[in-house]
Amino acid sequence: MELGYLILQMLVFPGLLFTAAAGLVTSWVDRKVTARVQMRVGPPFLQPFYDVLKLMIKETCIPAGTARGLFLSAPLFGMAAAALASMLIWRAFIPLGQTFNGDIIVILYLLTIPAVAVILGSFASQNPLASLGGSREMKLLLAYELPFVLAMLVPIVHTHSIRLSDLLAAGAVVAKPSGIVALVVAILCMQAKLTLVPFDAPEAETELTGGAYLEYSGPPLGVFKLTRAMMLFTMPIFLVAVFCGGIAFDQGWRPVLLGALKYLGLVVAVVLIRNTAPRVRIDQAVKFFWGPVTLAALAAVLAAFWGW
Repeated sequence: MELGYLILQMLVFPGLLFTAAAGLVTSWVDRKVTARVQMRVGPPFLQPFYDVLKLMIKETCIPAGTARGLFLSAPLFGMAAAALASMLIWRAFIPLGQTFNGDIIVILYLLTIPAVAVILGSFASQNPLASLGGSREMKLLLAYELPFVLAMLVPIVHTHSIRLSDLLAAGAVVAKPSGIVALVVAILCMQAKLTLVPFDAPEAETELTGGAYLEYSGPPLGVFKLTRAMMLFTMPIFLVAVFCGGIAFDQGWRPVLLGALKYLGLVVAVVLIRNTAPRVRIDQAVKFFWGPVTLAALAAVLAAFWGW
């Protein structure tokens, strides 16, 4: 019975289906806010669902010489990791306490797998432009993971725990100076994790005509697009959980509304950065994350040790 309940959680709520639907809704918010910034009307509410469905019913073309197994399985690995990470985060919300010691480390690990899946899929395609996109994705992954992990250390230092429910019980770390700096660092790293402007070099349309996704079509491309939408939902909710006290579903409607506003605020921040910043070269991105961003994250960790 317990195994069946766990499988239901993984496949329906708060796992795959819930994360996919919420991710597509978040994608619609992204496109709608982008349209408003550009003084356009924007797409209808169901447009992201239609886009993914259209890809799912199209033909899959596999280039000659491709490592077929890796090429087709890479998108599935990325989607599974995003769904599992979302499930672990939401199990801490509903109800509070369904977590395990060290789940923060597991979530951080799972959130890197979608990027690794893109890298493997692009290299498996044997296309030079796709491989170049995969190479950029790899460099970007190596660049932002260090400051992102350092930023995650700040709430861990404040709570002396690597359990997500303990971080939620401790309240909003962002109320402290070190928490503010760590949250800013995490938002910048989230922008890179989502490969959104200014850190979209791995798939720069004007340079690589799609980059890592160049040889993908049909359902595999649809799974990649769906995974990106799921990550657009999962990453902000993870930052809300770690830095902003999460969403207290057991304390009435006001804390739930406040948590939803925190989440929407992070999503809007991501969209505004995407629409107001120019693209940077991959070497500039690496220098940026290994330079000032990492130094800021280290300063936040030291401040957390001092209790600030």
